[in-house]
Amino acid sequence: MEAGGRRGRLRREAAEYYRALRVPERMEEALNQLFLQRPDDLYGELANYFSKFSKPPVICKLVGRKLFDAAGQPTLEVEIYCTVKNYEKRICSTVMAAHSQIPENALPETIEANEKERNYSVHTAVEWVNESLNTMLKHLDPTDQCQADKMLGEYFANKVEEKKEKERQEKEKQEEEAAKATPASSLRGPASTPKHKKGGRPATKLSVEASSIPAAEPAESVLCGSLAIGGASFAIAKAGATVSHVPLYLYTALLKHHQESPEGMTLPLPMVTLLNCEKNSPTKLKLVKEVMVIPPVELSLKQGIKRVLDIQKEIIRLLGSSGKKPGSRTESRKGKAQKALQPTLKISHLGCLTLGYDSLEQLLLQMQIVCSNIGLELGRDMYLAINCAAHDLMDYEKGKYEILTGTFKSPDEMVAMYVEMIDNFPFIIALIDPLRKEDREQWSSICCALGSKCFVIAEDAATQISKLKTEQSINIVKCSGVVLKYINQTKVSDLIELTGILDGQRHVTILGSQDVESSDESLVDLAVGLGARFLKLGGLSRGERVAKYNRLLAIEEELAANGALREAKLEFVAFAEESQPEQLPDVLPSPED
Repeated sequence: MEAGGRRGRLRREAAEYYRALRVPERMEEALNQLFLQRPDDLYGELANYFSKFSKPPVICKLVGRKLFDAAGQPTLEVEIYCTVKNYEKRICSTVMAAHSQIPENALPETIEANEKERNYSVHTAVEWVNESLNTMLKHLDPTDQCQADKMLGEYFANKVEEKKEKERQEKEKQEEEAAKATPASSLRGPASTPKHKKGGRPATKLSVEASSIPAAEPAESVLCGSLAIGGASFAIAKAGATVSHVPLYLYTALLKHHQESPEGMTLPLPMVTLLNCEKNSPTKLKLVKEVMVIPPVELSLKQGIKRVLDIQKEIIRLLGSSGKKPGSRTESRKGKAQKALQPTLKISHLGCLTLGYDSLEQLLLQMQIVCSNIGLELGRDMYLAINCAAHDLMDYEKGKYEILTGTFKSPDEMVAMYVEMIDNFPFIIALIDPLRKEDREQWSSICCALGSKCFVIAEDAATQISKLKTEQSINIVKCSGVVLKYINQTKVSDLIELTGILDGQRHVTILGSQDVESSDESLVDLAVGLGARFLKLGGLSRGERVAKYNRLLAIEEELAANGALREAKLEFVAFAEESQPEQLPDVLPSPED
């Protein structure tokens, strides 16, 4: 009797429990629907039906680990695990591309110190992810990007304050030790000031011109472990897209436009790196770091990529033929251009050919001949962009930029040179970092002179993303646009907010990859979702870079199939003269529109 009573009580409790959750009602509804449908997989359809009533996924675990990038350097991977239907499930991962500010001609000891610092930074980032961030973000809805980034931002701010406090305490300790040593040394009287350091040469007297240029700003400090912030934010965005069952590019667009689905989307125009001109090569030209090609907007991405590959193949063909006939003579124009071609192939870390030149004219004439050989015309069928990386060119003793070996120009002379360059070669439609960021006056001069026919873009001349935004404005030199890179403590919300400001001020947004990339192709989705005008990914060699171009091609096909692909526009920005009141720049159509 007792056992029967206990069973009856359990039945009543079970019935009340299931009735409270409307299980019988929903089961009856599901069975009635499925009987009429009679699906091949009945239990699969039952699972689909009841999954609508399950709890939304929540983050249950973050896993950080050390991986290696395309150059074999350590970097960070962040994995997201969520509780889905009572089970722990791996949702996604992201691999960060670590940012390095080491110049090409760095000393071995500088490179070694950078490698040690990088190892320590990645090790710290892994610790942050596996310990603090794992605990802090547990049970968070992966689709709540705003809350996740707020928490990550607060955590990073606390780490910055901890570092400042530690540095303050160390400074006080050093001052106390110095104060204790002062009485003994003061008995000997004041030390005489030597004219120059022992064993060193007297300081070189700077010219008036050199002393008048703005000093180089110190390199922006990077907090060890900051990769964890950017990695966690991006991984959460990918997890949000995955659990929402939408592609990452659309999920990013929904975040930017406050969950309003865009009617159509445009693809960013690719800036494909064709040539890498190393500045420490034996050839004379130092002004150019990268030569990039930009396909016309009327071409599909697939057509544009094919055209770029044809140009690349023609360069390689000419390279081979010039190697076989080193002493052959051709017409003077073609001979001058082909003189630069070397008999050996070298693929740069940027995923393109590495070639040296003795002059800018030689390089540009070669590009014209290459395109002409395959029936293309620069300025109509393809355009060029030049990355000058001018911050590496300044000779601070002379106060001038070394554009060719032994040839120097002042900042004002650089402006005149660029104006002449664009007048002579109008197929160049973008200049990246034509000057150091410290030469703000000359940036303004270039923009006023060339803005209506050429994009003047800041890459290294821009500051960290976290420092760009200041009260709904941007803290950069005057320019047409900015190359944004997802690095260090950058969060997805930062990029969304910043691109919104750039759009409002009619600046061009370019999303760029690092010089040394990882295999993660999600940057492409981010660029499409943010509505970037250009995408700077490097060349069409090396797997980690080609994977990103393949992802862009897949997005183009998907948008076209859904009728959501819109044609991009190429519009230049005309800047007001300095003497005129500050106002939004006018937008002028490009020559091909």
